[in-house]
Amino acid sequence: MSAARGPKIAQVNGIDIAYDEVGVGPLVVMVMGTGSPGRVWHAHQQPALAKAGYRVVTFDNRGIAPSSECADGFTHDDMVADTAALIEHLGGGPALVVGTSLGARITQELTLARPDLVRAAVMIATYGRNTPLQQAISTGERALYDQKITLPPEYEAAITAHLNLSPHTLDDDRTAKDWLDVIGFSPQTVTPGVRAQLELHDGEAERLTAYRGITRPSMVIGFADDRTLPPKLAREVADAIPGARYEEVAKAGHFGYLEQPAEVNRLLLDFLAGQV
Repeated sequence: MSAARGPKIAQVNGIDIAYDEVGVGPLVVMVMGTGSPGRVWHAHQQPALAKAGYRVVTFDNRGIAPSSECADGFTHDDMVADTAALIEHLGGGPALVVGTSLGARITQELTLARPDLVRAAVMIATYGRNTPLQQAISTGERALYDQKITLPPEYEAAITAHLNLSPHTLDDDRTAKDWLDVIGFSPQTVTPGVRAQLELHDGEAERLTAYRGITRPSMVIGFADDRTLPPKLAREVADAIPGARYEEVAKAGHFGYLEQPAEVNRLLLDFLAGQV
């Protein structure tokens, strides 16, 4: 396995995409969710996949520096085209593509639009339609930024934990305190680029019917205690994609890949091994 190197910059689709590459083997491209950098995958999933013999590429979506922030706004199609162009730039396609949350939505759309670039796809904590609660949270996040409201850090950490972690995690006082400390030490900063990402959630179209056209092998992972994107939404996506495998991880919230990394990694490795 090759040693990890510093972020690289690919000039693709008219913008700069910062990416990190580690490992040797079949190409796995990992797509992160709203407001988060690609290095979030480095805590658990990237090292496990590289150790198992994959060439793993993580990247910062447009909107997340040092990739181009594109603060004037962009669309889902732009982000899909970014991912496609990065795979072509890497020269290792078709790729195994793994995405979570917004990254899963991008993965679904990429698999539908460019099946030639996708060997197989994994969608984690995903959705194919908007819900009133999801819409309200996104509207509120945009309003906080637009009105220049900064929440007290302790309160922001608590709300972030409540929305993204399982009650099983938060019921243990020591574990909850550890998570609150981690979130507090590394808060998500809403930059102009992140604000542009948040705009994507305004009036997102229902796409479940379209996903019946996905032809690549697919696995959908839902998290049983996900308050942000409840597992029923992930199951709807799996039901829409012909032949898709659905798995649900217990005692996991929206950050389930961080809360239950051993189980998420087991599912990833099991599925991907059957695609190479």
